[in-house]
Amino acid sequence: MPITFAIIKERKTPPDRRVVFSPEKCQEVIKQFPDAKIIVENSDVRIFSDEAYRNAGFEVMEDVSKADVMLGVKEVPVDALIPNKKYFYFSHTIKKQPYNRKLLKAMLQKNIEMFDHETIVNADKHRLIGFGYYAGLVGAYNGFRGLGLRDNLFELPKVETLPDLEAVKAELDKITLPNIKIILSGTGKVSRGAKEILDHLKIREVTDADYLSKDFNEPVYSLIDVSEYNKRKDGGEFNKQEFYEDPSDYESDFMKYAKVSDVFFTGHFYGNGAPYLFTREDAKSADFKINLVADISCDVDGPIACTLRASTIANPFYGYDPKTESETTFNAKGAITVMAVDNLPCELPKDASEGFGEMFLENVIPAFFNGDKDGILQRAQITTKDALPAGRQGKLTSRFAYLKDYVEIAD
Repeated sequence: MPITFAIIKERKTPPDRRVVFSPEKCQEVIKQFPDAKIIVENSDVRIFSDEAYRNAGFEVMEDVSKADVMLGVKEVPVDALIPNKKYFYFSHTIKKQPYNRKLLKAMLQKNIEMFDHETIVNADKHRLIGFGYYAGLVGAYNGFRGLGLRDNLFELPKVETLPDLEAVKAELDKITLPNIKIILSGTGKVSRGAKEILDHLKIREVTDADYLSKDFNEPVYSLIDVSEYNKRKDGGEFNKQEFYEDPSDYESDFMKYAKVSDVFFTGHFYGNGAPYLFTREDAKSADFKINLVADISCDVDGPIACTLRASTIANPFYGYDPKTESETTFNAKGAITVMAVDNLPCELPKDASEGFGEMFLENVIPAFFNGDKDGILQRAQITTKDALPAGRQGKLTSRFAYLKDYVEIAD
């Protein structure tokens, strides 16, 4: 059965230039799936121009309401939601975020079937698509940019002024780093992106044991996972599955790294209830040596004590004064320099869009034409359409029924 997909205009402020499918990827979609049709809502902010889509053979129009499935990146404003459609975008509702409760309510009222990019997972609950890798690339670059600015070592241009990842790496080829020790947390897509930047700079990766016990006359880094920066309170053996299911028997073991590191790049996922990596008290310690944190994960007022707020692409750096537990300038004496931009992939819209489209075509589009045999759509769906006569509201799916109290709160 033919299905029409619409590439919708991004309406959030500040504008996001990313898109689910580039013109080239749209061509691949209809080549692989002859029953797929793609139309494009006109936009003056998208990284790929309306003309590029027209030249690739796609209709660009103001009204895309004839489409069955709407494909976007960021939240859609309530007044722009078209009733009775399927929508894909990052809704930022699944953690009961207060600022988007009205959006989820509106989708239920408008009988919309909502599929969140964040909830597109395989049978093992591993996320299949996202921009994490690009956040890691840009976040690590920004970390080095902050180091260069603060210590007057070198000047790197902002990523948003560069055309693509190749240009980003070319800028890094021009810099020389001092003998610093860098710790990188995490084992997922974010840390993979950050690691790519570290490896491009030819920074030597060393083992956990050497990192903690040796001094080096060159820049080095060590990659640590959840079992290395947490430990059981009773001194027993770390059990990863147990930790993920219930971390209450564990505490942070991060201070051993903080005592010997200059720079910390965060690429970890922080689960609710897990121990904080370092607290405000930890940061006050005379042993705490980290003086720059690129908090790519950006959990505000959470596991990384110096992340007081998210920073912006326009102003990516601020300082954290451990003594007063307050914000200061990014280059203040005795401060920890913090980079905590929460929309990093926006700085690299072309590469990020192309990579995202690759994942979406591979993992999601087939589900529309194979009866969703792997359950991709079923697992990702937050709201379901009411099949009863028009005028009825949609409902939460059983997997997301826990959001019921969240949507029923009176505004």
